[in-house]
Amino acid sequence: MQGDIGVSRSTDKGATWQQLGIALDEDWHLSYPYVFDYDGNIYMMPEGSQKGDLRLYRAIDFPLKWTLDKIIIKRPLVDSFIIPHEGKFWLFGSDHSGIGTQKNGQLEIWYSSSPRGPWKPHNKNPIHNTDKSMGARNGGRPFVYDGNLYRVGQDCGETYGRRVRVFRVEVLTTDEFKEVEVPSGIEESSKGRNAWNGSCYHHLDVQQLSSGEWIAVLDGDRVPSGDANRRLILGFVSVLAVAVLVVLVGMLVGAVRCIVPLSWCPHDMGKRSDAFLGLERSNLLSSKLRLVCSRLNRMSWILRDRIRPNTCTGIFVLALTVLVAVVLTCGGITYIYGGSGAQEPYLLNGHYSKFTLLTMTYDARLWNLKMYVKHYSRCPSVHEIVVVWNKGIPPKSSDFDSAVPVRIRVEKQNSLNNRFKMDSSIKTRAVLELDDDIMMTCDDTERGFRVWREHPDRIVGFYPRLINGNPLRYRGEKHARKHDGYNMILTGAAFVDSQAAFKRYWSKEAEVGRALVDSYFNCEDVLMNYLYANASSSPVVEYVKPAWALDTSKFSGVAISRNTQAHYGVRSSCLRKFSDIYGSLTLRKSEFSRRKDGWDL
Repeated sequence: MQGDIGVSRSTDKGATWQQLGIALDEDWHLSYPYVFDYDGNIYMMPEGSQKGDLRLYRAIDFPLKWTLDKIIIKRPLVDSFIIPHEGKFWLFGSDHSGIGTQKNGQLEIWYSSSPRGPWKPHNKNPIHNTDKSMGARNGGRPFVYDGNLYRVGQDCGETYGRRVRVFRVEVLTTDEFKEVEVPSGIEESSKGRNAWNGSCYHHLDVQQLSSGEWIAVLDGDRVPSGDANRRLILGFVSVLAVAVLVVLVGMLVGAVRCIVPLSWCPHDMGKRSDAFLGLERSNLLSSKLRLVCSRLNRMSWILRDRIRPNTCTGIFVLALTVLVAVVLTCGGITYIYGGSGAQEPYLLNGHYSKFTLLTMTYDARLWNLKMYVKHYSRCPSVHEIVVVWNKGIPPKSSDFDSAVPVRIRVEKQNSLNNRFKMDSSIKTRAVLELDDDIMMTCDDTERGFRVWREHPDRIVGFYPRLINGNPLRYRGEKHARKHDGYNMILTGAAFVDSQAAFKRYWSKEAEVGRALVDSYFNCEDVLMNYLYANASSSPVVEYVKPAWALDTSKFSGVAISRNTQAHYGVRSSCLRKFSDIYGSLTLRKSEFSRRKDGWDL
């Protein structure tokens, strides 16, 4: 719980970062490293309020070597900055140590002719001593734009550092100060906690580069401050409540009686005078415990008398109590072991990325689609949702409750080949082809995306199949499990390379296959697997096991494959024809349980 000041460098506008090391390590907590240059030197003024003062450090060898230049104010100011304005230097900071000070709601201003001091307090100090949600505490570097000075403040109302607020300073003199809030221009994501700053963002550093371009760094978190402690407390309170309910049920049925052994009582511990015995009996813990237990037993008799376990009322009360205990148990376990509830993306080589979600549907499945968009748009790595509309009157993008842009691509012909149509508007290399009747967790899609990023030349998906037999037969996942292997991944739930996959599908060699897809109105995913296999002798499919997946078409009855036997028969015919055209898949078997992370078990 002690912070140091570290240094990272980016040469590509923040896309990648190189960790350079620790710049400053003191015996107390450091944060908010405000860096500026003055008189040919580079200075840093970090927060070190635990030390009880505000210190100014000068760079000996920027950015990793610093020396203490001066203690400029002997007060525990937090989140302070210095800025020149109209011939003076102004220091803004918060001192939470005073009596009557509103924590995270106080702001003071000091002024001087030099950043090294001496500093004089503003005549209106404290400038703010108000509610912590009002942005009084500084939240980053001040900046000047179009001749106006702007200050960034922290809104700590809901949690520490919930969001930043931006204020335009209209008056700043030694006697007066006035600022007005202006829009920050930061749009809060509709993804909630699944967004990288879904819970809080409390520091904004805006600077203008020598090129004239503006750049900003904004922090963020998915988890509010103190969330781990809160979940632990709620979890143990739930477990304790379950224990109380178990005892209550035991007392109700007469299985639990509170009895204190006589050996605990003072009159069994040797000879005592009557005076001492009376004193011990009234004061010792065993006597008090006996009294409590006797009252509890009396309560259990009263309960059993009023609520008889063998009556309808008694059975109802017992059933309700057990139900509450089960709910509390599940809740307690979730609070203790279930995590924060935020779905995070998975890193690969220290970086994150995004993918496009593409689904194909028509008017009869609109209710499916709305639920689908609302759910998947909130997954962390989803950049855009593309809806390939094959038939009927298309909806508007505004019809959906979505956290990301939704693009409706209306097709002229109702063809399953439209799923893989070349689309220059797709900006991500990764595309998750996912049927609109499949619901799975965001964590499953994130794991699949992580695996695809390891193997972008493969079809990475959630539904494996093993194609074998003579003649070839299409069978379900149980067949693949029975033979411990697979050689096909259904692209109704799979990641593909948007450039390579779509180009292959619309190549001249796939023309005959596309015609078969149109004639059968089926098998577009089977064709894609054959095209991938033809393109490489290396493994071209990769399986990721979802925690769970729900097929919502079972409730609507509008699935193409609702007649499983007929559907499998058509696909078996496809297999035999595609094998004649593109070669066999039977020798391309991959085994389950190959991954060290266990995601393909």
